[in-house]
Amino acid sequence: MNQHHYVAIMAGGIGSRFWPQSRTSYPKQFLDILNTGKSLIRWTYERYAAFIPNENIFIVTSDEYVTIVQEQLPELDPANILAEPSRKNTAPCVAYISYKLLQKDPEASLIVAPSDHMILDNENFRKITLQALDFVSHIKSLVTLGIKPTHPNTGYGYIQHEPMQVADGIYKVKTFTEKPNLELAKTFLASGDFLWNAGIFVWQVKNVMKAFELYQPEMYELFEAEKANFNTPAEKEAINRIYPLCTNVSIDFAIMEKADNVYVIPSSFGWSDLGTWNSAYDNLEKDYLGNAVASENVIIIDATKCMVSSPKEKLLLLQGLDDFIVVDTPDVLMICKKEKEQAIKEYVAEVKATNTYKQLLA
Repeated sequence: MNQHHYVAIMAGGIGSRFWPQSRTSYPKQFLDILNTGKSLIRWTYERYAAFIPNENIFIVTSDEYVTIVQEQLPELDPANILAEPSRKNTAPCVAYISYKLLQKDPEASLIVAPSDHMILDNENFRKITLQALDFVSHIKSLVTLGIKPTHPNTGYGYIQHEPMQVADGIYKVKTFTEKPNLELAKTFLASGDFLWNAGIFVWQVKNVMKAFELYQPEMYELFEAEKANFNTPAEKEAINRIYPLCTNVSIDFAIMEKADNVYVIPSSFGWSDLGTWNSAYDNLEKDYLGNAVASENVIIIDATKCMVSSPKEKLLLLQGLDDFIVVDTPDVLMICKKEKEQAIKEYVAEVKATNTYKQLLA
């Protein structure tokens, strides 16, 4: 394993689209959404531990989740769990780990990845990621992994690339596009030069920090002013001073959409962002009526194409529903049409607005 290779696994989100199973106090990255016996962050950690030295694996998470990360990843050095004092999207998160590594290893190459995605073909993923790490070590570049689309999905951002490759399987990025409507997504799919944005990035730390200096100078100055405190006992206090002053902005918008040295590797490795209950449905085995059940004690009668999740200690009997999401937890039962799943965030906001039920989000 290359000692200059690092990964930062981002694990600070609250996963509100997976409510009521995902809660603010215990969000989806720490859950076994697909009933595999392992949480999503556990799968992600093991995926990278296969080719990144354990001491070079970092988790960036919210203060409130540090204990959960330690419980689920006991072999990880607690010093490698970086606690953010507040949620400021992914750009400050990237700046934090990058500045920390830059002081420690000026030749560091970094993978930045979500903690809650699913990847089925780990071997192909490893090969593509190592290809990206090799490319960024020779070319001053920012690389993203783009997923070859299989259908016109409206829930993902898209990356358009130039037609000519600059190296074997690597293309210069032309544009980033936010989640399109269905007609536009169909056009993207037909064109052949658009990919799904998986939110997995690879670069040398020194090069991404140059991009911060150029495109996010205010954020860069905040970290630059505190650089002497990184990797010292004063680091936490420094981060507590920096974060309230940081803009709430994604790394995509802050850097990737602005930089002129961004490249993409079109990839296929069985990827899903597991962003919604429908994506969980897509990735679970189905019974002969098309129902996906992430539970042990469920009886289904005359119901089709349902996504069902319930506690193993409770029997759930389902009859006569077609194309529904049914999620039962000890304190909340949600029954929702699958076509309305994008509205779950709105339903969560409705619950939040009702003082009587506000505790059900915690």
